[in-house]
Amino acid sequence: MIGGIEAGGTKFICGVGTGPDDLETFEFPTTSPEETIERTLDFFRPHSVNRIGIGSFGPVDLNPASATHGFITMTPKLAWRNFDLAGALRRGTGAEVVIDTDVNAAAEGEFRWGAAQGLNTFIYLTIGTGIGGGGMVNGGLMHGLLHPEMGHIRIPHDWGVDPYKGGCPSHGDCLEGLASGPAMEARWGMKAQELPPDHPAWALQANYLALGLANWIFTLSPQKIILGGGVMKQERLFSEIRKRVDELINGYLQAPEIVPPGLGARAGILGSLALAIP
Repeated sequence: MIGGIEAGGTKFICGVGTGPDDLETFEFPTTSPEETIERTLDFFRPHSVNRIGIGSFGPVDLNPASATHGFITMTPKLAWRNFDLAGALRRGTGAEVVIDTDVNAAAEGEFRWGAAQGLNTFIYLTIGTGIGGGGMVNGGLMHGLLHPEMGHIRIPHDWGVDPYKGGCPSHGDCLEGLASGPAMEARWGMKAQELPPDHPAWALQANYLALGLANWIFTLSPQKIILGGGVMKQERLFSEIRKRVDELINGYLQAPEIVPPGLGARAGILGSLALAIP
């Protein structure tokens, strides 16, 4: 048995098991670091695990040579800023801890058990409270100076069509600022899940997401793009995004498949578990 933690800014999901067939989970709201870590440790105490994988909200320091490796860094959640998440779990459980971003963890889960099996270059994106992206290139999870922050790319903003200024506190009308769940709610006055399927919000949303996908297709040439998160539960988005991506690429190259996660809502926690598999 190994452990996994999907460490989200809104909720933590803790799990133990060896894969999809025997996963046992416990979910609770993310509060202060102290309270959240204590509830996490309470879950793991009855279980004998020697490795724990963490897929965390971020930004996260993932450089193994850094003195702050495993720390959550400049998050807008001030109580969690510069918090040693990996260290707190390592000290509290005595287990070996592996940490990555929440989207890279989900990508690892999809690679091992889901829609990315057999691939070596793909993108995983979540569109919900924020927009995050990760994935693999040539069989390795995407890392670099920090890690991908795909939600903060700049895309064309037609102010005549969409006068909403954008909701990102750092960049205004970046992709996340225009197409996250909170941006949709601020623009339309309703949560995404409350908008009817024929609402004009969805055509605008598909256009923004397709603009982002086209940039990553030209840059990374992914074999597949996996789109998860609460906003993507509106099924018509997939067909509209695929159509708009084809228009943007304009026959220059072959567009990859654009699909939902094969693991559904369990991609994050199963991916966190997968991080800990030697």
